[in-house]
Amino acid sequence: MRSFSESYRAAGVNIEAGYEGVKLMKQHVERTMIPGVVSDIGGFGGLFAPDFAGMQEPVLVSGTDGVGTKLRIAQLLDKHDTVGIDCVAMCVNDIICCGAKPLFFLDYIAIGKNEPEKVATIVSGVAEGCVQAGCALIGGETAEHPGMMPADDYDLAGFSVGLVDKAKVVDHSAMQAGDVVLALPSSGIHSNGYSLVRKIFNVEHANLNMYCEDLGQTLGEALLTPTRIYVKPVLAAIAAAEVHGISHITGGGFYENIPRSIPDGLCAKIEKAAVQTPPIFKMLQSTGNVPERDMFNTYNMGVGMTVIVSKDTAGKALDALKANGCEAYVLGEIVTGEDKVAIC
Repeated sequence: MRSFSESYRAAGVNIEAGYEGVKLMKQHVERTMIPGVVSDIGGFGGLFAPDFAGMQEPVLVSGTDGVGTKLRIAQLLDKHDTVGIDCVAMCVNDIICCGAKPLFFLDYIAIGKNEPEKVATIVSGVAEGCVQAGCALIGGETAEHPGMMPADDYDLAGFSVGLVDKAKVVDHSAMQAGDVVLALPSSGIHSNGYSLVRKIFNVEHANLNMYCEDLGQTLGEALLTPTRIYVKPVLAAIAAAEVHGISHITGGGFYENIPRSIPDGLCAKIEKAAVQTPPIFKMLQSTGNVPERDMFNTYNMGVGMTVIVSKDTAGKALDALKANGCEAYVLGEIVTGEDKVAIC
């Protein structure tokens, strides 16, 4: 039986467009299928059968986030195939901080006017993020919001659930002075601080397609570079070394996020000269005349994640990270102190 409401369509909601969007995104969703996905059962929820083999006390870990105002850049450039990666990354990178492997992901798209091809393109990015994280896209929702937002506007958010054995949860209980702080390079700004980015570059009126010599690409390309997903390299590091703490460097930068993995009485001493900062951050700072303290308190500055390991196993951690495509490097060390983070 065909589902269609002329009255609902007159109010601005096209049910059939939603069905077409689901049809178009199916090929992308299929890329993410992994063992555990329970398909063709149930129409109102995503089903997943986790494998608890070898675990003494399985713990589910969840994370949720959105892409934020980075979406405005995608809308201005009419490029929607990468923001889904950001959405997945912001969730799974949080989950991995306690050592959990992401199992599945669900997305939510609120859109002014449901254009099936556009929605499918957004979901293609979500699927790519899930592939990079090794998790399944088992459901989602697209909601058409006429009158709530302009026709070409949309918001994107999601959540993920992961799994870890309780005995293997990464916390800071074993951290001690002398531990090594490793930096995992970011791909750029990732998906935080874009309200300030948009203000500094005046993106509503800027030529985002202008090539910038300092960046080696256009400004728009630099601003839309998707967030790096650290799941696979971090899991490898956890398997190879003694990991005592992990921080996902998101909004709030170094000063807000690194202390979240540091116990009282210790401090992460960061060597400022060691930070490998991409040109986009230098352009942001100089164009906006932003104080250095604010830069480190807003952006990742080129460090998307920090991993704190024992001194004896730091080499093994670096080898494992690099073997999985992450050119990590030593950023600092753990010392005694009450500040939890110090950039020297």
